Amino acid sequence: MPNFTHETGGHERLRFDAEEQLRKGSAPPTRGWTVSADALELLHRLASNPDSAGEAVKLLHELRTHQVELDLQLGQLEANEQELGQERDRYKALFDFAPVGYFAVGLDGRVIETNLAGAELLGVARDGLVGHTVSSFLAPESRPALAGLLNELANGCSSASCEVQCAGGGGGLRRFHVIADLSASGEAILMIVSPYDRLPGV
Repeated sequence: MPNFTHETGGHERLRFDAEEQLRKGSAPPTRGWTVSADALELLHRLASNPDSAGEAVKLLHELRTHQVELDLQLGQLEANEQELGQERDRYKALFDFAPVGYFAVGLDGRVIETNLAGAELLGVARDGLVGHTVSSFLAPESRPALAGLLNELANGCSSASCEVQCAGGGGGLRRFHVIADLSASGEAILMIVSPYDRLPGV
């Protein structure tokens, strides 16, 4: 089905499809569209007069065609919404199951959203990260480096990177590489956190 909103000559194509369906008797059932009382009264008045009966037929056809146009548009909107939902689900799966940590944080460093790998890297349940600063999960000596990165981005730098350390499961420290970019809106920071043993080419 064509996308009537963005296709060149979309209205003409929509009208053609509506009239073609009416001609073939394949127009979809109405979805609650009704003709107003005023329109019905006008149709009755025109049809009752032999001189204007032809106009009544034209008007009735126009109303019916417009009704089919609305039904086709609604069908396209529903199809577009379903397609967008499927695309969103695909990107969410890619985000959640990526092999590196993805973080969306505020300019103050507080976690807005993270994926499963991000929570695993920091050794915290995902729900336990949201609202907390990333630095609170790092080794104390790494916190100034992350604070400097956040400061660079907050002051207009488009991207920055640093190295940090976090306590590992065995009590030792694990090193991470952090790459961060300012979001398009400028209201959040997007981070990729990779352990050195997972960095590409290492």
